[in-house]
Amino acid sequence: MNKYRGELSERERELLLIRRASGAKASQLAHMEKMLQETKGMLDKKNEMGMDKKACGDTMVSELEEKVQRSKRDRRNSLHRTQLLESQMKTVRGELVDTLDHLQALRDKLRRSQEKAEERKAAMERLTAELR
Repeated sequence: MNKYRGELSERERELLLIRRASGAKASQLAHMEKMLQETKGMLDKKNEMGMDKKACGDTMVSELEEKVQRSKRDRRNSLHRTQLLESQMKTVRGELVDTLDHLQALRDKLRRSQEKAEERKAAMERLTAELR
């Protein structure tokens, strides 16, 4: 039972870490998209000033677009991993419930057996006392 609790706790910690990472990636993605828009705005202004600076701006935009795509991909992967862990956690919880039910049934059976043993012992003691 402790093994299952430990595994469940570990899964929940992993899930929390993934959720935090996913939130951080989403924030990073939003920041990068904002930077991309600002860079595009700056590029538009520079295009009005001259075409010779275009190559540098295009490189920056391309790099930012790649970062945005990587962040989106990372976020999708994190979400997928989160869903997988949640599914595994549900399975573990189900197994824990089944195990707990089984343990309770065994405890009840043991209690009934002990009660019967005590009744038999008392009956034997009465018979022994009567035979004396």
